[in-house]
Amino acid sequence: MTSIQNIRIGLGIDSHRIEAGGPLILGGLHLDLYPMHFVGHSDADVLLHAITDAVLTAAGLPDIGELFPNNLVENKGRDSAEMLALAMTAFRKKGFQLLQVECVVELERPKISSHKEEMRRRIAAIVDIDPDIVHIKGKTGEGIGEIGTGQLARATCIVLAERVSKT
Repeated sequence: MTSIQNIRIGLGIDSHRIEAGGPLILGGLHLDLYPMHFVGHSDADVLLHAITDAVLTAAGLPDIGELFPNNLVENKGRDSAEMLALAMTAFRKKGFQLLQVECVVELERPKISSHKEEMRRRIAAIVDIDPDIVHIKGKTGEGIGEIGTGQLARATCIVLAERVSKT
């Protein structure tokens, strides 16, 4: 039986500027047909960064910027899937398991509807969980603000975790 003292919620939020040139990497997928990309020190996958921070927060671990600082050469162009996998290793070492992953991606273009199922499966594979507990919603900025004018992408993720063993 799950005790409320063993339940944790983690919140992760990330945003990146959008510029011309590809590839656009989102949810661990290379969306090569879209001629834009997210700007960042790593591959700038805004969705995987938000999930990574949510996982780290739930386990009481340092955030993504502390674990993978942008002033280290080994993080230049780093695959965000690798960062998420390393965060999950630390999360599990602290005795936690994921119960649910809820994400919202705010992005004017491209529309992510046709990619959501593949993103869910890719994320589930990276963190070794059932895809049924990964949910992704896409929202636009309705043509207003940095998101609506295609200048910025933002992702927010909440994870529900349970401590299944003490470290």
